[in-house]
Amino acid sequence: MSAPETLTFTRVASDACGNPRYVVHFLNLNTREELDRDPWIPVSDKYAIATKRANNIGGRRYHTKRYGGGIVFQSYSIDETAAAISRVTGRQFVAVKD
Repeated sequence: MSAPETLTFTRVASDACGNPRYVVHFLNLNTREELDRDPWIPVSDKYAIATKRANNIGGRRYHTKRYGGGIVFQSYSIDETAAAISRVTGRQFVAVKD
């Protein structure tokens, strides 16, 4: 097994109910094979794959100019969110707060 990768969570404004939200870059939700297999896969296809995978674990697209290409998660524990992302991607992540 390879060494864990760092997964940077950026805190953004809370949702309407006051729950904390964090954004990660969409490439963190692609598998290593998807990233390495064909470097010429269009970015829009990689984003669509990441969005579909994020939706399965509670993530949504993050539509702001400030953070392009982001996936937002409502989370009280970024370690649990990193574990869920690890599970769906097959990659090993360690959560880091930005």
